[in-house]
Amino acid sequence: MNLSTIDLNLLWVLAVVLEEQSVVRAAARLGVTSPAVSNALSRLRAVVGDPLFVRRGRGLAPTPRALELRPALKQAFDTLEASLDTQRFEPATCQRTFTLALSDGDQLATLPAIVRSFVAKLPRAKLSIVSLDTLVSGGGLASEQVDCAISPPFPGEGLHRTMLFEEEGVYVAKRGHPRLDGRITAAQFNAERHVDIHLLLGRPGAGNRLVQGVLEKAGLHREVAMTVPTFGAAAAIVASSELITGMPRRVAAQLAPSFPLQVLRGPAPPLVFPMFLHWHERTHRDEAARAFRQVVVDAARLRAPRR
Repeated sequence: MNLSTIDLNLLWVLAVVLEEQSVVRAAARLGVTSPAVSNALSRLRAVVGDPLFVRRGRGLAPTPRALELRPALKQAFDTLEASLDTQRFEPATCQRTFTLALSDGDQLATLPAIVRSFVAKLPRAKLSIVSLDTLVSGGGLASEQVDCAISPPFPGEGLHRTMLFEEEGVYVAKRGHPRLDGRITAAQFNAERHVDIHLLLGRPGAGNRLVQGVLEKAGLHREVAMTVPTFGAAAAIVASSELITGMPRRVAAQLAPSFPLQVLRGPAPPLVFPMFLHWHERTHRDEAARAFRQVVVDAARLRAPRR
């Protein structure tokens, strides 16, 4: 049976009559007349092909088909009522799954603090972490898949954002590089070959475009030897070759114990770019989503780079 062909109000009338066992009492509860209830039952009989009720003295006796429908109707309306309930959100009992999109760099440098705060403040909720690739390919923050994302600023309709911290970008090379030892001149920067990082579907993202603009203003350019989708891959490649790459200073610090990397000073002032928490209008007023965003904001700002 196709529900789109049924007036769902008729099912509500049936549920009330089943509880009250009386058209008169059901009509009083529904705030309508007894003939209106009888008419609704008549229409529903035609739909289900069953009389639903038979006379029993001054009352009504439900048929087996009506009794079969009773628990299903009760469950459906109880569930709907609970879903529409406007009771206050309780962080301690919330069991919702929240999804946050992060680059692999922020998964290393920012996520641990977020997890500690999340477990403490939303102890029964679940946290799902996805890549920025997943965010973009799934339709962005307007879709139902992701609640919020941490990244440099990016445009989009219906978006909200709050700044978390300023990230400092650095360039790294392997320790023991034959031409670089802690410093890099403009001439060396332009001569060396680079690993570029495309976090979003194999294409430059907002951070990449920001870097490119700063380099051009400083008269610098990168001879890109290869592109990779993650900071971790870039670090592994640089550590085993003579290529160089750029990444957030915090990420370089996280990766340094695993890869023999050196941070290079120069050839221009350090690049500093803002990192934001982004979310969509669809979750802007949701109390649980607001609580989750506050967890992220508090943890991320606590771990913000000290300048």
